This record gives sequence, structure tokens and C-alpha cells, in this order.
Amino acid sequence: MGAPGSDLSGMASDSKRMDCNVRDILLLSTSTLHGGRFLEYAESDIASFLAGRSEVLFVPYARPGGMTHDAYSELVRRRFEDIGLRLRALHETADPVAAVGDAEAVFVGGGNTFVLLRELCETGVSGCLRERALEGMPYMGSSAGSNLAGLTIGTTNDMPIVEPPGLAALGLLPFNINPHYLDPDPGSTHMGETRETRIREFHHFNPQPVLGLREGAMLRVRGSEARVLGTRGGRLFRSGAEPVELEPGADVSFLLDGAPSS
Repeated sequence: MGAPGSDLSGMASDSKRMDCNVRDILLLSTSTLHGGRFLEYAESDIASFLAGRSEVLFVPYARPGGMTHDAYSELVRRRFEDIGLRLRALHETADPVAAVGDAEAVFVGGGNTFVLLRELCETGVSGCLRERALEGMPYMGSSAGSNLAGLTIGTTNDMPIVEPPGLAALGLLPFNINPHYLDPDPGSTHMGETRETRIREFHHFNPQPVLGLREGAMLRVRGSEARVLGTRGGRLFRSGAEPVELEPGADVSFLLDGAPSS
């Protein structure tokens, strides 16, 4: 288990741990779609994912919009009560590492990915969270929490407003996630980089695939199987190759062992 101030360097590249076939993961691109309530678009998927559990441990460390841990946890608590689940907030526990060790399931919320990773390392939670998730504890993430499941946080859209010990993430998956993926707008007059351009830049220096999830998309991982769910699908980026469109329902299990698509 991690110690306060420790980082995840070297852990995410542990291929033996990454071969684990009991992973139970649900990653949301976003928590809220335009015109909908918090987590409303994914409510049935969340209920199915957490079926049989009575309580979820919530990690509020990403703090969206500068929201306090208390306010963020209360927002999530009300929505999980609608699904019939109790929610325990990690910042309210006396021993965060022990709380992760005892959790039935964990939900890591969205916000700023750099803030999230730094606080996980400073509280010593990162190592235990990784171990539990690789052992099969249900891990649910949204936005920053989805970034955290990949190899690194190098494809987050967030500004580095704080400095974590490194960019290594939990390494529950052998690739990176790009939540909130936006397609290029041919009618836009904006001259800055598109999301696709930035991911191509990432691949000049990093070999791992990047799965871009559009708003309304999710990634569901069960052991050695992975599928894109939701309404919008996504795009798969691999170094030296053209992006591949992924429709809702697409099977991306080949990504779990790094094998190329057939």
C-alpha cells in the first residue's frame, strides 16, 4: 500500500498486475449531459454496475469548480440515494487507506485530474486503491476519475494547477483515456489545436493507445472484456495509425492486453 507522499511511478507499468482478469470497471466521460441532472444519463448503467452492493466509497478529491469536498459529496450522495445506495465520502473517514481497503465499491468523481492525483498520493490512498481495483473491487470513475484508471494522466484536458509527484496513474488499463472528447468542427474559426491534434502530439512521445470518449459515452470493463457503451461512442488513437471510429457497443477488449486490432 502507498505511503503519504508516495507516487505511482513504476506501478502502472507492472504488466503482471495489469494482466488481472477480475477487473470490474465503469468509466464515464462526464457526469452531466446538457439538459440533464448529475449522472442521469448513466443511471441505469450505474445501477447495473453496482448491483448487489449497498454502499459506495466516494473520492471527492478532484473538486470540480473549486467545490468543497463536503458540497461535492452531498451532491453525489443525493443521486446515489436515488439509485438505492448509501454513500460514504473518503475525506470524512479517519483512515482513508483503511476505508479503501474495506470498500465494497469506489466512485472517483470528476474535476481537476492533477488535484485528484496529488491528493491521492499525499493521503497514501493511491497504492491501496490500485490494488483493490486490480483484485476486482468495482471501480467507477467520471472525467478525472476516468483519467485516473489509465496508464498516465497525460491525456487529460485539465490545466496543471497543482503539481503531483508524477503523471503515472493507477494503471488499471494499459492505455490512456481522454474524456470529453470533441470532434474537429469544420465550421469553427478557432485556430488553436483540436483534440485530435493534441493526442497526435502525445503520440510523438508516448506509445500507449488513447481512447477518446465523447460526452454520453462510457467504457465498461469486465475482466478481459471491454466495451464502449452509451449514446455517442468514441475514437481510438494509436501511434502511427489513423484514428478509428468506435460506435456505441464497440468491443475494444483487444486494448486490454495491448494487442493490435484485427
